[in-house]
Amino acid sequence: MKTLPGRRTRVPAALIATAGLVLLTACTSSDDGGGSKTAAGGVEVVKAGQLTTCTHLPYPPFQSEIDGKVQGFDVALIDLVADDLGVKQQILDTPFENFKTGAFLNSGECDLAAAGMTITEERKKNVDFSDPYFNATQAVLVDKDSGVTSLADVKSKNVKLGAQAQTTGEDHVKGEGFDPVSFESSDAVLNGLRTGQVKAVVIDYPVVQGWLKDKANADAFTVAEQIDTGEEYGFTVKKGNTALREAVNKALADAKADGTYKKLYEQWIGPYDESAASPAAS
Repeated sequence: MKTLPGRRTRVPAALIATAGLVLLTACTSSDDGGGSKTAAGGVEVVKAGQLTTCTHLPYPPFQSEIDGKVQGFDVALIDLVADDLGVKQQILDTPFENFKTGAFLNSGECDLAAAGMTITEERKKNVDFSDPYFNATQAVLVDKDSGVTSLADVKSKNVKLGAQAQTTGEDHVKGEGFDPVSFESSDAVLNGLRTGQVKAVVIDYPVVQGWLKDKANADAFTVAEQIDTGEEYGFTVKKGNTALREAVNKALADAKADGTYKKLYEQWIGPYDESAASPAAS
């Protein structure tokens, strides 16, 4: 996956309201009349009455714009956190580079980041991660006419390879000696395949699963190989924001325990795969 955008232009400063969110009453979120920034459980938020989430669009099935609203697996999970805190989730679309540095968290523009992001030691230097919520593998997606059946074939046949910039998939293939064509977003990666800019790409397998649900994509592309890189996804908060981190972990653990996680997984990812669903510790 991503060491962590295309079909549309990003509007970095625009807040986009997510679908299906209900703003709870004042009894669940402190409001002193001037707009308190203390949510339920004593969690501080950057804007009164809302949980501001930084993400990077599009990255289906984790977050993408559907019917004019930002939706996806990550969005639905953070909705659970917002519900627990008695606030409404708002999403801020930002460049992925900021996720690695924690810039938008440190500047107070976002409370947390949710973007199908792999937990890495390097990133832990700048942000605090939640418990892992998803195990991710990489996929080698190829044009069916490429003759490629593995990543090794990509190298031996000198096939032009693509990857999403600033992701663990890109890092992995660079570590294997490739010099991939870098694309800004997951959509741009697929467009690169469609237009023949590249004949193979390495990207997170859940993203590929979503792509291949479209018959036109399934007719044109195939998964040559899955690569288990031992990656796990996590949400991030500003370093030292223990209260919010614990609130995220509690929401994840509760969702695992009551079946909500499984339901959301099947809605957004596909048939439930226990091995892909990392246990969320409380």
